[in-house]
Amino acid sequence: MLISEIFYSLQGEGGLSGVPSVFVRTSGCNLRCAWCDTPYASWKPEGTQMRVEKIVAAVQGYPAARHVVLTGGEPMIASEIRLLAAALKELGYHITIETAATVAPEGIACDLASMSPKLLNSAPPGAEHTTWRKKHEATRWQPAVVKAWLDAGCDYQFKFVVAAPTDVEELEGMLSSLGRDVPRHKVQLMPEARTLELMRERAKWLGEVCKARGYRYAHRLHIELYGNRRGT
Repeated sequence: MLISEIFYSLQGEGGLSGVPSVFVRTSGCNLRCAWCDTPYASWKPEGTQMRVEKIVAAVQGYPAARHVVLTGGEPMIASEIRLLAAALKELGYHITIETAATVAPEGIACDLASMSPKLLNSAPPGAEHTTWRKKHEATRWQPAVVKAWLDAGCDYQFKFVVAAPTDVEELEGMLSSLGRDVPRHKVQLMPEARTLELMRERAKWLGEVCKARGYRYAHRLHIELYGNRRGT
């Protein structure tokens, strides 16, 4: 598998925010978000080819960690991701898979499916990226795949990247179209921001939206602690 980076940090997003975790970031993505904060794993995938056993050994190099986050890019398109997840699960690790939920789980070992379906605000500029914009728009929301994750038997959470108040109406329509009872505490709204200043500014109104509608506000702890940089 092409691996962008493996590092040990605190989970910065979602229900396990603050938990020490080893992050295995695969390189490669089937989407091209305009605001992507890991372009080295999506727009211009880079990394090192690693076998599953080498990746597992790297994870074991952090003996205090019991949580592993498989992320990307889009980890579900990595060729041996199911073998890797199975190997980590056999060793007793808690596995979070951070995915845009465009690829079905198909039995992958997972304790927490952290799904982040992309909103309209994610589309790349059409004038500059015509082909990728069409592919992105056709791929970013896959209700049948999302339902498959909901039925996969693991815990789940939704993380929506919100840039404007109007985005909330859009995500509510997406969730409604699933025809499932998704508790609002399972839905986390995260400000779209790559700088601490913008994150804090958007947090002011997004927090109020969450209070009014019953969603969870999802801060980005890693930006607060480390800034927007690799390996955090």
